[in-house]
This record gives sequence, structure tokens and C-alpha cells, in this order.
Amino acid sequence: MKCLDFDWPNEKKDRCVPKLLEFLSYTDDIIVLVISLVSTILSFLTFLILITFILHQDTAIVKANNRNLSFLLLVSIMLSFLCVFMFLGHPVDLTCILRQVSFGILFSVAVSCVLAKTVMVCIAFRATKPGSSWKLWIGSKWPNSLVLFCSSIQVIICMLWLALAPPFSEVDTHSSQGKIIVQCNESSVIGFYSVLGYMGVLAIISFIMAFLARTLPDSFNEAKYITFSMLVFCSVWIAMIPAYLSTRGKYMVAVEIFAILTSSAGVLGCIFFPKCYIILWRPELNARSHLLEGRHQ
Repeated sequence: MKCLDFDWPNEKKDRCVPKLLEFLSYTDDIIVLVISLVSTILSFLTFLILITFILHQDTAIVKANNRNLSFLLLVSIMLSFLCVFMFLGHPVDLTCILRQVSFGILFSVAVSCVLAKTVMVCIAFRATKPGSSWKLWIGSKWPNSLVLFCSSIQVIICMLWLALAPPFSEVDTHSSQGKIIVQCNESSVIGFYSVLGYMGVLAIISFIMAFLARTLPDSFNEAKYITFSMLVFCSVWIAMIPAYLSTRGKYMVAVEIFAILTSSAGVLGCIFFPKCYIILWRPELNARSHLLEGRHQ
């Protein structure tokens, strides 16, 4: 007697028993509890940093390189940590759609903010030169416009993906013996890698610009920290792709979750931890006179 696709022979081979369902379950996988705890702690830490920046928004460190971009970047990083929960639990069509779209858009907003902050570093340095026309760009609305433009492209990519071939949940009864893999089918490989590819293009552009601006004379040259953050970001996602392609089932999802948490934590740590150190423990460095002194060295 041949068992059905959702059944499997028992050890004695005398009857069929249901196959086990495999997905990142809240009740059966300790890794889910670890991921949930790490995601919650990192999102709460990001929230504390955001509150710290809001309370010290009139100080020199926070105002440097557009504080509104810093606020938006922190919010997008915090939501990136929280979007991990969409990858956990039993996959359904709605979560399969939301998980990739939400992470792709949030990361594009974050990297767009980093790109705008990098451009602001270059403009701020050139604007200090006597008679420079770059002073007209200081305090303008164009950094917000740049973030909106870059993020809108990712939104359009996601909308086309959802309109033409939206992701959906499915069960795989053949890849693993004795188990039914409940997973999300991305439906369109082109759509999935277009989202990742565009995010990678933004990250590479930000890294190149920050790397070129890292040696600009400044007592607090944010380009140095952006360079390290984008280096971590790009390294994580480049390493993630072969690991993602070589795994199946819940381990494939775990690899993507690890990439999301690691890259977000890298951006948060490299860009904001040095600022928090100055704000909380070295307030004497958090002064406009100190920043201007570094620029004229």
C-alpha cells in the first residue's frame, strides 16, 4: 500500500502516519525564541537611541548631517528588527507577501537615508570654503527628496512584483523524507532578486561615496562610520546569498532572518553608537565649536 503525500510509513512499515510539519514554530523551535528575544532587544535599543536623539536634538552632534535623516533612519532600523516576526510562525499567503515587501522597502528607506547623509557630509565640507555656492544646499529639502525618490523606486519594484506574481504559501512533500515543509514560494525569482539587487545598488553607492569622503578633515566625520556600516551591510548580504541558496525549509528562512538582524545591527552600531558615546559620556565634544575646529584643521 502506497502512502499519500501527506503521510509516511511508520517504523514497522505496517501503516501510514502523518508527516511532521516543518516551519519556524513558536512552540517547537528554540531558535524562534532566541530570534524573538534578539529582535525585541535590538528594536528596544534602537528606540532608546531614538529617544536619546530626540532629547538632544538641539546639540551639535545630532544636528550634524541632518537630524531628520537620523530620526527616519532609526525608525526604519527599528521596524526592520520588528519585521523579523513576519518570518516566524506558520506561513500564510498574507505573511508571505508582507515579509519580503516590508523588509525590502524598510531597508531601502534605511540605505537611502545613509546615502543622503553621505552626500550631506560632502556638501557640508565644501560649504565651509569661503564664497562656496554649496552653502545654498545646506538646510534645503533635497535630502528628504532623495530619500523619497530612492525609496519610491523600490516601492514600484515591489508593486510590480505583487501585481504580476505575488508570493504565496505552499507545502513541499517531496524534498524531505517524513516531513512536510511549509514555506513561502516567492513566485517570481526575478522579483525577489530585483528587490535585493536594488537594495544592494544603493548600499554600494553609499559605500563608495562614504569611502571617498572618509578622509575629509572633520572632528566628527560621519563618512568614516557610514563606510564601516555599509561594509558590514554589503558583506552580510553577499555572504547570505550562497547560504540562502544552499539551504531548504525553515533553515533558509533562518538565514534571511540572520542577515536582516546582522545588517541592521551593523548599521545601528557603526553610525549611532559613536554618537551616543559622545552625547552621554563626552558632552564636552558635543559642541559646534569643536566641530568647526576640526573642519579648519
